[in-house]
Amino acid sequence: MGEKTSVKKEYPDEIPVPAAAVPPTRTVRGSWLRTRWGLVLKLAVVALFFVYTRRQTEWKAEQELEVHEGRWLARVFSDSWSWSPRKVLYGKKAEEAFLTVPNAESAIKASRQYATKPHLAGSPGDLDTAKDFLRLLQTELGIEEPSTLPLYSAGSAESREATLGISKLKAPSAWIDTYYPVMNTPLDHSLEILDEEGNAVWTAELEEVADETDPDAGKYFDAVTTWHGLSRGGSAKGKLVYANYGRKEDYDALVENGVDLNGTIVITRYGGIFRGLKVKGAQERGALACLIYSDTRDDGTVTVENGYAPYPYGPARNPNSVQRGSTQYLSVYPGDPTTPGYPSYENSTRTEGTNIPTIPSLPLSWANAQVLLREVQEGGGNRTISLVNNVDDKVIPIWNTLGVIPGRIKDEVVVIGNHRDAWVLGATDPSSGTVSIHEVIRGLGHLLRHGWTPLRTIVIASWDAEEYGLIGSTEWGEDFADWIDDHVVAYLNLDSSVSGSRFRASATPSLAHFVRAAAEDIPHPTKADKTLWDATKDNGVLIGEHIDAEALAAYEEAEAETVAAGTGVGVLGSGSDYTVFVQRTGVASANGGFGSTLQDPVYHYHSVFDSQRWQELYGDPGFSRHVAVAKHLGLQTVRLADAIVLPINTTHHAFELEKYLDKVESIASTTSLDVDFSGLRNAIESLQKASLRLDDEKADAEKKLKKLLRKFARRHFIRRKVRSALCKLKKLFGRECRHRDASRPSARTSAAIGMGAADKPFECSGMKTKNGMLPMKPRVGHAAAMMRERRERELELSEETVAHDKRRFPTKRFKKAVKRIREVNQKLKLFERGFIHQEGIKDREWYRNLDVAPGKWLGYGATTFPALTEAFTIEKNATQAEYEIKRLQELVDNLTSVLKV
Repeated sequence: MGEKTSVKKEYPDEIPVPAAAVPPTRTVRGSWLRTRWGLVLKLAVVALFFVYTRRQTEWKAEQELEVHEGRWLARVFSDSWSWSPRKVLYGKKAEEAFLTVPNAESAIKASRQYATKPHLAGSPGDLDTAKDFLRLLQTELGIEEPSTLPLYSAGSAESREATLGISKLKAPSAWIDTYYPVMNTPLDHSLEILDEEGNAVWTAELEEVADETDPDAGKYFDAVTTWHGLSRGGSAKGKLVYANYGRKEDYDALVENGVDLNGTIVITRYGGIFRGLKVKGAQERGALACLIYSDTRDDGTVTVENGYAPYPYGPARNPNSVQRGSTQYLSVYPGDPTTPGYPSYENSTRTEGTNIPTIPSLPLSWANAQVLLREVQEGGGNRTISLVNNVDDKVIPIWNTLGVIPGRIKDEVVVIGNHRDAWVLGATDPSSGTVSIHEVIRGLGHLLRHGWTPLRTIVIASWDAEEYGLIGSTEWGEDFADWIDDHVVAYLNLDSSVSGSRFRASATPSLAHFVRAAAEDIPHPTKADKTLWDATKDNGVLIGEHIDAEALAAYEEAEAETVAAGTGVGVLGSGSDYTVFVQRTGVASANGGFGSTLQDPVYHYHSVFDSQRWQELYGDPGFSRHVAVAKHLGLQTVRLADAIVLPINTTHHAFELEKYLDKVESIASTTSLDVDFSGLRNAIESLQKASLRLDDEKADAEKKLKKLLRKFARRHFIRRKVRSALCKLKKLFGRECRHRDASRPSARTSAAIGMGAADKPFECSGMKTKNGMLPMKPRVGHAAAMMRERRERELELSEETVAHDKRRFPTKRFKKAVKRIREVNQKLKLFERGFIHQEGIKDREWYRNLDVAPGKWLGYGATTFPALTEAFTIEKNATQAEYEIKRLQELVDNLTSVLKV
């Protein structure tokens, strides 16, 4: 047998676990879980990185938008491709920059410049202030002073071109227009009580009596005598009849009580209605003359009876103070009495004025009135009164000063205005308003010097002869009615900005929310943690036990009407320079300022005691209210000028119309007239629906444009970062990077225009002065030359840079979005125009607005649906009411068509 071979088997040290015993699922699942969680973690990191990057991009894009939004909007709203290496102010940044400028020190200086000398309309002092205002515009807006004074005669080629050429302006401009209205000045006057033989037993001291306690009043107390502007010259003798406020209801009550006014001299107290209508009421009832006096009963609690000393020794009324003023029939038509509806050129055809009295009148002090009132009291002598009022009626030149800041949108213009003329010194009326406008102009100049250009053109007006009857603004409005209709989107008015403690605002309802919102964004002038709007509830602090019940009732009624408006913003009637814009053309308008309450120091309206001393001591110590009003007006101006969609609220106005109709129906229900209002009500409801749809279109159109802006800003940022990275990469390999970012200046350009630490704008408004607002000889040409030189240097960029910037801008998409915006804004502009009827209001056809007008027997105060309301209250005629309903319904139906989208 062969030998057995021994086969050695090698075994592992450990016995392997049988395959069936291995838990394969745990191993596979654990690996899968680890893979899944790893993937999730990676995705999370990627997602977080994506979110972070996107947020960073969005944040950087917002920064990019903040820098360039103004420039991009300028491009899409115009054909301009102007380039600026500096950040272009726009939106909140522009607002914030503006609000840093108005200040009390500058305001006080300006007030001392304007309010310490007389400047009656048409006087040499008035012309001086027109030139002062022109220099202000030239200095602050960077306008080069021309070799000859830009003083143009209204109707001349130069005057016509100055306004009609506004849309062609490339740089700010300013000039003075001269109009030639018929006005009057006083010659001599007297007032006497006669005995039975006709001898004078008492002669009134008609001039105001002042001393050096108030230095300006003491110096100029007799510079402008006490008389009524546009009053009828002549004399009269007759018995005296007291007619309270001289309102229609006061005269009606006298007639009902059997009082015959024929051949009498009527005496009324100021207040309630416009003074000219007091004279008109007396004239229509046969009186020979009218006396109007200031009654201390209308001074609230601030009276000698309550322990307050009279001015200049205390806050109560000086008994010798006299309220001058116009006796024009304001509710018939304003402006030059001899050129109704057309401008007063030097060679204009004149008519006999039908809006001025045919009987003489005189204003009186409380001291003189007390003597006369004793004559008509029970047991009084009731002796004959002799009155003389000799005046010089003639053509008197007046001067409107105007300035323009050109915007990108040439056919949309915002106008702001304040009248400049005063009866004597006018520290409150109008110089407090002029002071606030002065600060607004300084603020706008500050923006211009820092690269701002408004989207819309801004026109700044200093109107003349407002005190005689809104003459300067009315003549300009009649002169350029077609241009205003085509261009002006809004008018912001300022008359007196401060005469008391309570802030009040009025506007066409379409601007009510806008006006209030701006006031809510301005700090209260004297109270921390409050806003300017909170000042609408402020009261004076001079309380007293005694107050006249009738005066209190009238005051509370007026305040209640404002509260009833819902927004707290009142309705515009007349009495200031917004009248021609609202009533003649139909322009969305606003007006505001601080007025008196019954607990404030007595404001000596149109008196020599409306002085700088009174304003600094009692009206607005520290001038914080002047500044607050300037900030409010300026903020509205900037917002209106730069808003993508005009802040005109047609829906609020449309729903206000329903309230106006409710009020008329309530009046009608007290009469026997049977009239159907259903058609008008249905038309108003249709307008409301159309306006709500327009609101949606407004919001969507603006949202679309802003979305495009944000998208382009994002692209702009990403492209810049990518190009910057590529540039760095090229430099790493030693290659030259030739790319230039068109949004940023080169070092050469920066040096050329003086950017960096040396880039400090010329601050003419900070120059030290001796007497107030400006140096005696401001270097207007120097300021303008510096600004012009800077503009020229900024334009020295290569054509290649601008062309590159232009090529990458998505013009077509933006133009489409802007076209939509422009169509919306056109509808908004036309909304107020829609209430204008060419036939006007019965018996006062100059007034064409059927939505709101000064009441026929109010003058100042507004009557809503005036023609329709007065068909019931005055005409008491059902046929007339039906006709007015038809006219209103046609206007509302047309407006509905205009607003349709």
